[in-house]
Amino acid sequence: MAAPQLLQLESNGWVPNNPRLPVLVYRRVEPARGAEATAIAFERRFGRHRWPAGWRDGIFGYHHYHSTAHEALGVAAGSARVMLGGPGGEVVEIDAGDVLVLPAGTGHRREAASDDFLVVGAYPAGQRWDLCTSAATPAMLRRIAAVPVPAVDPAAGSAGDLPSLWRGGGAAVSAR
Repeated sequence: MAAPQLLQLESNGWVPNNPRLPVLVYRRVEPARGAEATAIAFERRFGRHRWPAGWRDGIFGYHHYHSTAHEALGVAAGSARVMLGGPGGEVVEIDAGDVLVLPAGTGHRREAASDDFLVVGAYPAGQRWDLCTSAATPAMLRRIAAVPVPAVDPAAGSAGDLPSLWRGGGAAVSAR
């Protein structure tokens, strides 16, 4: 598996993002073989890597972030443009087979998507997500900073880059 693209996002207005941890963008993690088969493959992959799948759906069309959990999004079908980092942030194009790994605090929203767009969402074992759509309070910022770095990469498992990139702070390069 190819190394992920990294995208470091600074605080952006009301969206805190995560100043320490970069977004990871993995391309072609799973072959696109139909929505159901690819969704099952992502659920199994994430589960093996201790990021149990929590849902199948799209990505909300409004800016939001999670203050209590990191999030992995496996694209099971279709394609989309996703804005990361809050209003005016970075737009990333994702296709079936790709994985986005968003550190806690990362703003995201669907800008546009194909009619067949389907995502599998997963969170590290023991982390429960919340849904935040307004400015982070000081307590929320402390909570984001305290979300533990997972021991295993959701896309690549124990051989993956996430633990070393996130424990070392990550080298920021654009995902464009």
